[in-house]
Amino acid sequence: MFRKVMLLVSLFLLVAVLPVMAQDSEIKTSWTCPEDVVALVQSLPEGDRVLNWYNWTTYEAEDTRSNFQALCGITVNEDNFGSNEELIAKLRQGNPGYDIVVPTGVVVPQMVREGMLVPLDLSKIPNFANVSEALQGPEYDPENMYTIPYQWGTMAIGYNVEAVGKEVTSWEDMWSFGGNVAWIEDPRNMLGFALRLQGFDPNTTNPDEIGAARDYLIDRGGNVRSIAQDDGQEKLLSGEVDMVIEYSGDIFQIIANCEANPEQNCAGKYAYVIPAEGGVRWVDNLAIPTDAPHPEFAHAFIDYILDAQVGADISNYTAYATPNQAAIDQELILPEYLESTVIYPDEATNETLFSTIDLGDEVARLYNDAWLELRTLLGQ
Repeated sequence: MFRKVMLLVSLFLLVAVLPVMAQDSEIKTSWTCPEDVVALVQSLPEGDRVLNWYNWTTYEAEDTRSNFQALCGITVNEDNFGSNEELIAKLRQGNPGYDIVVPTGVVVPQMVREGMLVPLDLSKIPNFANVSEALQGPEYDPENMYTIPYQWGTMAIGYNVEAVGKEVTSWEDMWSFGGNVAWIEDPRNMLGFALRLQGFDPNTTNPDEIGAARDYLIDRGGNVRSIAQDDGQEKLLSGEVDMVIEYSGDIFQIIANCEANPEQNCAGKYAYVIPAEGGVRWVDNLAIPTDAPHPEFAHAFIDYILDAQVGADISNYTAYATPNQAAIDQELILPEYLESTVIYPDEATNETLFSTIDLGDEVARLYNDAWLELRTLLGQ
């Protein structure tokens, strides 16, 4: 998920290469690299002092990786994927060398069933204590055996206020819009919207209801210019489309960039809304894939991410909600984000949201088949 843009927040930029365990006052976090990890790093050739991260696009602060390198002497390399389906397809071929991956909760049980993830050693992640109790022990991983929450947020509608010409308040505003729109390549959530709007359970296992959701979207897809691979916000910025179904942070990053750069003349041009009928609530997670070459480094990196300051810097940059209660309690989250009932939904907003859950491989095929049929009929 997620594009690099300048947010309304002062983020530290690392400007010097530091030796292992250097104590640079400009690194805001007080987190220190575990002694056993430091010893392991120092015992390895420089070329082996690496950690390979398979992540959504630009889903971190500008200094997340560089600060970890400064503190531990470990270079964090990053590759990116655009969907959970892409992540799973990559790992099905055998782990090519990744130490950490970032799956959304709905696909975690499937990944466990297919042997893609290894159990975590929580004794090596003491900062797990910083995770909000509400986000510990989720339905998809009740004992946090395989995953640690990384960021969470919503999926709904982002739009160009000027082009649309009115405030968007319902899903019907998107279906009936006379201009171009982009949907997102996410079968479960897209069909979940349609199920919810028809009064069905968005996690139904009923083939007839899944088929009805497919038909519902096909009937309302006449204005779909593209089905985006998590780059709907770029299509919105370019003017290719005027409305998108996207992740909350992607749109808030655009909004913040416009406000921070008045010369672009786009302040107030874009908006994100959870329609009255609701949207999706999701949680992304840190996990260690099977055959990770550097599991000790991975555990240290997860603990580092869960430091209150590090976690706050990530959420302040990406405009997603943090699972880090310590960051919230220490007032490290930007007030304008924390007070937003769209970024941090209030009780009333939460009541309109749904989360997709794992339904098993057979039902997953029903959703994927319905989605493929939809794409074919829409010419996408």
